[in-house]
Amino acid sequence: MRMRIDVVTIFPEFFGVLDVSLLGKARQSELVETHVHDLRDYAAFKADGSPDVHRTVDDAPFGGGAGMVMKPDVWGKALDDVLKPTGVLVIPSPAGVPFTQALAAELSEAPQLVFACGRYEGIDARVAEHYAQDGYRVVEASLGDYVLNGGEVAAVAMIEAITRLIPGFMGNAQSIVEESHADGLLEYPSYTRPASWRGLDVPDILLSGHHARIAEWRHAQQLERTRERRPDLLPPAEGGAW
Repeated sequence: MRMRIDVVTIFPEFFGVLDVSLLGKARQSELVETHVHDLRDYAAFKADGSPDVHRTVDDAPFGGGAGMVMKPDVWGKALDDVLKPTGVLVIPSPAGVPFTQALAAELSEAPQLVFACGRYEGIDARVAEHYAQDGYRVVEASLGDYVLNGGEVAAVAMIEAITRLIPGFMGNAQSIVEESHADGLLEYPSYTRPASWRGLDVPDILLSGHHARIAEWRHAQQLERTRERRPDLLPPAEGGAW
């Protein structure tokens, strides 16, 4: 399956990163198709039809308050042009649902993803509401409990998390099976040569060649790490915080 990814932003130069590493190779092999659109290209005219030399994309918020809000009419022009009938609109937002591995897996099956990168105080709430009412799937998602300057960094992280789950993207498909969150747990610690480094030795079990015992050890390490670092991921029976 070939996935199309569109990004709408006021900083298109930010997305040169899409040309590097595995994602760049996936684009070259046409497994993933990416298009970056400058939101200001859709702001050449004001709502009354007169030219807007400043290509304005924001205005003061109704009800007062600090900051500016991105205009729905400009976003509407952009998304009407970019969003296909089977596309999913993804809006990175600190007020969104948590972006998880499970959500990344769901989105990896979409034929088109359109990332709307907000800035300032975000995008006028009617944009998400309008496209949801029009029958599109709209996902407002957050990377975590913190605030970024805009949606660009979050969009890049989400794009990488999603595209690496597309069949054929990873050189070794097993790589995405044995990693953090793939089975709901954090990944076990990994080691390579030399077996002894600065007084620290690789656990003997990993040198034993006994694959069943190694698998048991790794699972135990997953549980221990998850219990220590992310107890919220574990059910109560495993010492979790549910």
